[in-house]
Amino acid sequence: MARLGTALGWPHYSSGWHATCTAGAPAAAVTAGIALGLTGKTLATAIALAIPAAGGVQRSFGTMAKPLQVGFAVSAGIRAARLAKAGAGADHGVLEEWMHLVGGDPGAIDLSGPAVPGGLAIKVYPCCYALQRPIAAVSGLGLDASTVTAIRVRTPANTLQPLNRHSPTTGLEGKFSLEYGIATALLDSPIGFAAFSDASVHRAEAQRLVSLLSVEMVAGASGEGLLDGEFEVIIEAGGKTHRGTLRLPPGAPERPPSDQELAAKVADCCGHRAASVMDLDWVRAAPLLRQSLD
Repeated sequence: MARLGTALGWPHYSSGWHATCTAGAPAAAVTAGIALGLTGKTLATAIALAIPAAGGVQRSFGTMAKPLQVGFAVSAGIRAARLAKAGAGADHGVLEEWMHLVGGDPGAIDLSGPAVPGGLAIKVYPCCYALQRPIAAVSGLGLDASTVTAIRVRTPANTLQPLNRHSPTTGLEGKFSLEYGIATALLDSPIGFAAFSDASVHRAEAQRLVSLLSVEMVAGASGEGLLDGEFEVIIEAGGKTHRGTLRLPPGAPERPPSDQELAAKVADCCGHRAASVMDLDWVRAAPLLRQSLD
């Protein structure tokens, strides 16, 4: 999936495709096919049979359709592998043709070296990866939210590609909202699942902060992707101007999460189970988790 996603590239994502689904369907076919003992041409057939379901769009972000379309892609991959095992046929050339149609480059598929060039990124906060940098930049300022009177962001356009919910009213929408991401960074600590509940988004103070944001797109950034250039936030609070600039969010391959950050993420994901499963010390377990991710 990682290699296919890399070959699809930024033009595919910036066109509005949800790459987790487009790359996910054929990748799921491979995973299921290997589990079923498929090899060679039969495995290629499974990939081809999954291509009709290799869709998914970013417009669904912030709704239940987003996780559902990921599930649909996985289901299609499993179904494709089962059909291939049962003897269904397909034209193996559809993968290459499909990649051209959706803006990818079949020639960019590289089976040598690591599957994830540069390393794996980990989302420290439970929201869109594009929000990781804004949240970290604002949280680092340590401001009193009640004193904030204006918020201005300067960032390359690429970094906002999936953040399409500007007036969020639900927790799901908040996960894809730059406005709410900055609001929760000012209001909440730690920033876990509770920060992205419907009730949290509905807070009067959160909605006030959402309304204060203005965005200036920075031209001429040299890179491509969600971490293009630098993210800068300028906040007026308490009669003073506060600035935060960040290039890499916590969890980026070049800025791996600390054991404490990993432990907090696991505990937040597991909820009450974190304290009961074998009385596990999550901070001590974090290095093991890191090894499994690597």
